[in-house]
Amino acid sequence: MALAPSWPFLCQNVIRETSPRERFFRHPEPVAPPSRIWPVFLTHKGCPGRCVFCAQQLQSATAPAPLEATLARLGKDLDAAARAGRGPYELAFYGGVFTGLPHPWPERFLAVARGWRQAGLITRVRCSTRPDACHPTILSNLAGQGLDLVEIGAQTFDDAVLAASGRGHDAAAIRRAARDIPAAGLELGLQLLPGLPGHTPDMLTRDVAETCALAPRTVRLHPCLVIDGTPLADRYRAGAYRPWDLDATLDALAAAMLPLWRCGIRVIRLGLAPEPGLETAILAGPRHPALGSRVRARALFSLVAAEAAALGQRPVRLDAPRRFAGELFGHAGELTAAYAGLGLPREAVHFASREDFHLTAQAV
Repeated sequence: MALAPSWPFLCQNVIRETSPRERFFRHPEPVAPPSRIWPVFLTHKGCPGRCVFCAQQLQSATAPAPLEATLARLGKDLDAAARAGRGPYELAFYGGVFTGLPHPWPERFLAVARGWRQAGLITRVRCSTRPDACHPTILSNLAGQGLDLVEIGAQTFDDAVLAASGRGHDAAAIRRAARDIPAAGLELGLQLLPGLPGHTPDMLTRDVAETCALAPRTVRLHPCLVIDGTPLADRYRAGAYRPWDLDATLDALAAAMLPLWRCGIRVIRLGLAPEPGLETAILAGPRHPALGSRVRARALFSLVAAEAAALGQRPVRLDAPRRFAGELFGHAGELTAAYAGLGLPREAVHFASREDFHLTAQAV
């Protein structure tokens, strides 16, 4: 059978009226603009306290340093990058509460970024912060000085979980910040932390629904890990906290991906970035070197399974975009049996240079 043609004009998940035994659909993930991140870690700077899960120094492999030293090093490193002809970059201030830094530190960092933006080395600037450090006046001021995106550590919208995690704010603060950030002309990003004390997969489902309603540009999903030296590690050793297991986490995160994608939200990170010091300090939790690809593959399987169910007949062939050839069957082929259960063993799946998926119930 010849490959079916690509139909880029078709609406996602719509059956062609002339061919009731086939479905054309597309992957709902929003296209990510090309960008290279230049991270600047302001470890613990601006933080009013410590959350039970926080091990920022290990997560970023950056020890706390005076802001003056961080600023001086940033200027020196950007100058070296420009001289070497590297770039452009998106400058990102992580690891602290950027909007909570004492005046005039946010302005000083943005002044450096502004100079290199004019030179073409920096294209955008983003920062991470807390929901309760997003006063509208501060946001408007920083937007006027070149800040583009503010990413808030929401973690969850459940007040009891926020309290148990030592966050120091409630869900109402998240909603206010998510409203005030776009009102200041800034793009919004959110971070969710599934598996905090008292958090359940059902709560994550509600968190995702509320996230979609707030319409951030980006989301990070970081499953909670037990890291040595944190208050959460003490609870774990005392038997007062149990992290989610890996399989439950993979399923919960995969279930979160499709609604986020369908709302036009880019999921820019799944799990913490690997750092040598971090890996040796993890005591427990859903950690896997291929966590992101395993979650994405399960989300894709859910999409295909839903389309197969909507087909109303057992599928016999799937034509898929070639760019998903390394993802579709999952890490080490772990989803091969699941696809076979749909009626799609490996020999029934064909990859081609196309953008749509084509699911067929019988030869057409």
